Amino acid sequence: MSSNDFFAARERMLMRIAQTRDATGAGLPHWARAEDGKWTLTSDGDWTGGAFVGELWLAHLADPERFPISDAHAALARMLPRAQLRTAFKGFGFYHGAALGSILFGDEMARDAALTAARSLGQMFDPRLGLIPLGQDAEEANAVGAAESSIDSLQATGLLYWAADRLGDSYLEEVASSHMRRVLEIHVRADNSVIQSSTLDPQTGKVLRTHTHKGYSDVSTWGRAQGWAMLYTAHAAMVRPKEPLWREYAVRVLDWWIDHVPTDLVAYWDFDDPAIPCTSRDTAATAIAAAASLRLASALGSTGGAKYRDFAERTATQLVSRYLTPTGPGDLRPIGMLTGGCFTRKAVARDIDTVQDAELIFGSYFLFECLVILTGLMSVGRI
Repeated sequence: MSSNDFFAARERMLMRIAQTRDATGAGLPHWARAEDGKWTLTSDGDWTGGAFVGELWLAHLADPERFPISDAHAALARMLPRAQLRTAFKGFGFYHGAALGSILFGDEMARDAALTAARSLGQMFDPRLGLIPLGQDAEEANAVGAAESSIDSLQATGLLYWAADRLGDSYLEEVASSHMRRVLEIHVRADNSVIQSSTLDPQTGKVLRTHTHKGYSDVSTWGRAQGWAMLYTAHAAMVRPKEPLWREYAVRVLDWWIDHVPTDLVAYWDFDDPAIPCTSRDTAATAIAAAASLRLASALGSTGGAKYRDFAERTATQLVSRYLTPTGPGDLRPIGMLTGGCFTRKAVARDIDTVQDAELIFGSYFLFECLVILTGLMSVGRI
């Protein structure tokens, strides 16, 4: 795909962001129906809403007249009650929804919200477990609390590393590194695939069991579990270049993805679903993979990172050409939707998270982020 095609795709996504901003009112988008683009909203953003705030920050960068900074402020304000919740997943929302605004624009409201959430995450660290547990407010259907962990909880690390830098805080630095190290030790298998979740002994930290509660089976590789491992190891490799362990993990889990993703580069919802190819794709996990690849390419430099930059470009091309509306003549859906997202096919998930073949707001965020980078609007090293 040419650079002009990436520019055109970026404009299509800006149209969708504007439509979403105008349609969501007092809530924040969670997922949208593929057939008409109508959003399911949450009042405070749940764990996903920060992705839309992140889109608004990047949209302001792209077109400040069409997307004034007040748009991001209004959306971020809806998230603020979440800053003190006991959930490891708030790291995702407050990095992309708040820290990003501070990084790009020096925005004080964004900075204060992000630091509040980061300090709260630091207080959740449990030295007996060596990590930040999911927490009593974690956005799961079950298996939450003070002795549960998952690869998804790496979402805390990007925010913690940013806050440690912003404050010069050695405690937040150590929490981020200890948490990442322990979570990776537990959830990255010897073959470099990723198991999603774990239950620990609250007194000793011993791993009592591992399982993949949102994937096909307890021992399968759920696409988004691999995606989170790729994204946050690559991010850590980029922002902590003196720590070789993060680069090593990032290369391992990304190379596993590259070796196992279908030839068209769009992942199935779970790599081990026996119904493949007659099962759901997951464009959200695939967009995360592209964003992770750009981060690792930045961390490794122009020579070592060329493979990953190329993979990110080819992956983004597939998403844009096959899943970004309009996908063909006569497609009357809203322009700029990333269709084909699968939250999970497992019935044990929360009702709000069981949708298949939809637009997932975090998938759209990561594709838009990739397009912002691939069109030269922003360097990946900034985020």
